[in-house]
Amino acid sequence: MTGEPRLGDVFGELLRDAYAVHTGIGPRPLVGGRLPRPVIEIIERDDGLVNGAPAAHYLDGPEHWQPYDHRAVDRTRGATLDVGVGGGRIALVLQERGVPVTGLDTSPGALRVSRHRGVRDLVLGTVDEHVGDGRRYDTFLLLGNNLGLIEGRERAPAFLAALAALARPGAQVIAHGTDPYGTTDPVHTGYHEWNRQRGRLGGQLRLRLRYRELGTEWFDYLVCSAEELAELVRGTPWRLTDVDDRDAPYYLATLRLAGPGGGERGRQAVIGARGAGGR
Repeated sequence: MTGEPRLGDVFGELLRDAYAVHTGIGPRPLVGGRLPRPVIEIIERDDGLVNGAPAAHYLDGPEHWQPYDHRAVDRTRGATLDVGVGGGRIALVLQERGVPVTGLDTSPGALRVSRHRGVRDLVLGTVDEHVGDGRRYDTFLLLGNNLGLIEGRERAPAFLAALAALARPGAQVIAHGTDPYGTTDPVHTGYHEWNRQRGRLGGQLRLRLRYRELGTEWFDYLVCSAEELAELVRGTPWRLTDVDDRDAPYYLATLRLAGPGGGERGRQAVIGARGAGGR
């Protein structure tokens, strides 16, 4: 007993339990041994801040979505990779519309939930690992704030190169982000300043997830402005072509592959990043 969480598939475990509470299928976490309790995802930041969020929204149907989710799905075309598929809420709607969609996630438990809910095409792994599978896509979705998977300045080139290596000519990325700088809360503004003092982007979060006795390793997750995103994209195979900020501080960013041969340039960039110690 160390007081530290046991490393495990936090996201998969909490999704499994949230799905059991939602459907009544499978063992459910109980309060007092009788009543199902809400499943809460605990998010711990490296400055000591702890937040909790209900996990049920990962299973929401479109009637509960935010407006930007609907607009993102409406812009989807062609073979689509749903990066961070989670419980499959986006992929299921795309399937119903006849869109060929593949769900990608690093959580085996999340993929089990997605498969049980009816998502047909699922892949376990990172975008870098998926490059070797030989699949190619017209649209990449980074929804549910998954623009954060860019992580920061160090990771962005390799992440975007991997997407380019998976891309067909004319491909697009549709990503949901949040501008972190509208707040006046000193808990957050102080963190932004601390990050900058460490040479990081202001909204570059260092997090770990907790659920029951489990925890993840610490990881970076980027919350950035559209202007910062434009800087991160510069010099990659992608161009930032549109920012839809009708629901500010939330926004949808659209990236488009710059010119022909993007897939090959992306594959070479991935090889270079791996050789330099990139993930």
